[in-house]
Amino acid sequence: METPLVYAIDFGTTNSLIGAANRDCVWEPLAVDSRAPDPTVMRSVLFFSEDSGRFECGAAALQSAAETGMHGRLIRSIKRFLPVESFTETRLGARRVTLEELVAIVLRNLRERANAAVHADVRGAVLGCPARFSDDPQADALARGRLTRAAELAGFERTVLCEEPVAAALDCAERADGSELVAVLDLGGGTSDFTVARLGGGRAEVLSVGGIAIAGDALDGALMRESIAPHFGARTRYRRELGGNVLGFPKALLEKLCSPAELCLLDRRDALAFLREIRSSALTEADRAHLDRLLCLIEDRQGFRLFESIDRTKRELSERPTARFRFDYPTIELELELERAELESAARPFLDRILERLDETLAAANVRAEEVERVYCTGGTARVPALLAAVSTRFGSTKVRQASTFHAVVQGLTERARTLLAAGAFA
Repeated sequence: METPLVYAIDFGTTNSLIGAANRDCVWEPLAVDSRAPDPTVMRSVLFFSEDSGRFECGAAALQSAAETGMHGRLIRSIKRFLPVESFTETRLGARRVTLEELVAIVLRNLRERANAAVHADVRGAVLGCPARFSDDPQADALARGRLTRAAELAGFERTVLCEEPVAAALDCAERADGSELVAVLDLGGGTSDFTVARLGGGRAEVLSVGGIAIAGDALDGALMRESIAPHFGARTRYRRELGGNVLGFPKALLEKLCSPAELCLLDRRDALAFLREIRSSALTEADRAHLDRLLCLIEDRQGFRLFESIDRTKRELSERPTARFRFDYPTIELELELERAELESAARPFLDRILERLDETLAAANVRAEEVERVYCTGGTARVPALLAAVSTRFGSTKVRQASTFHAVVQGLTERARTLLAAGAFA
């Protein structure tokens, strides 16, 4: 029986997958989460149980969070914190856990579950990373170093980073007919990444790579800000005791409220005390009711469930012009009829920045959009109608192809791993 020598890991903001390779062959993405709808796709979520003091990942984390009534901390989108220098650690119960340790828990779970599937102890990894974690070169380098360190903590002795859009291009190269000039758009939860490449003979000659840390989470946040957050006090007006000025809901706090990653970490004592102060100073009873709803959301740690509902509504709006947003929790019963136009209006600044970075990537390759022969789109955000329409307008609708939503990157990473093994990179 063939034995893999290296794993290929697509550690994503929303989902994570793992494949395998040796010098002669590659494995299909491995089934590492038996409780998930697709066992090859593990949600990149962690749940820390205050009862047991243990971490769980993927579908098990979601199940434990539900069964314990969120008696613990559910953490999502941790990949987004890698370039954030100020985020070094968080307190979980009586423990302080570093960011690298949190990421390592996800990677270790992937490695151990994959080891069980292939009956081997694999210590090498080709690990996907965005084209850019951040536009700041120092922050980008920090993120790459942290990701490599997390892999070491997870038990990998040799790790090579491979940019995710390059991996997606390698996967496309395996299926290309003849020679093609292509653009590959990998639009996920945390980043939007682009590659311009010439494919042929199962190989990809990369002409340029670009990306930006804006994708599905930002669109969820935009829908939250525009349509949902007002029902949680985002438009509150308040006057502090002995103060004369009427103040609005703090902008910095609103940004955290509209971030899927940061809302789950907002249950700190100082933040809750500040919100209670705003609530007591609110000018109207309606504002106080909205802030009661927000305090319940944070204190009862329902932020993850809220953004799951927002993401589900966003996906429904990708399929039809209207959708009903529902969130049902004691004291937070909320039901709204939303329109696709609301999402597109709120998300327009983010969509424009994604498209600007796509244009810059084309320019860096010295390629005009009309010269591109094929456009491959992967990732869940590639299905957003406004973004897909803009891509089709740039390149021509007949050129645009939807690649496998979740598997293109990990399959390209396995090809990269096989090539590196053949070249002796993991000797």
